[in-house]
Amino acid sequence: MAKTGKVIGWLITLLVLAALAGFLYFKFWWVFSDGTKTGELNSLTYTGYFFKTYEGEMILTGYGSKNSAGTVQSKTFKFSVKDKEVAQKLTEMTGLRVTVHYKEYKGALPWRGYERAIVDHVDEDASYNKVPDESPLFL
Repeated sequence: MAKTGKVIGWLITLLVLAALAGFLYFKFWWVFSDGTKTGELNSLTYTGYFFKTYEGEMILTGYGSKNSAGTVQSKTFKFSVKDKEVAQKLTEMTGLRVTVHYKEYKGALPWRGYERAIVDHVDEDASYNKVPDESPLFL
């Protein structure tokens, strides 16, 4: 009888450890969403006490709202960046309209960044950021 109790104790321990491992995987390593966002890059900072990470913020603009038509509304998108090259590219694009590709997780890890959204690629919206032609209006 004592041997059966030990086997059941080990099985329960293994089940609890498997459940914990599954929870941690889905919380911190499973990609919840994968997508792109376009907006004006507002800031990018290198911050942290023990784990230095790049933290950024974009302003996403949209037109119209449910309450009043014809209004402009904006929303912020906060994100972290793991790759130093992507962070350098973003630093050079501060203030410009950019499109970022990101992966979102259900939880943040200190060495990955403060935010759940992790940007892994960035492109400049060249058509929007183009400097207007300074040719005269009338010839």
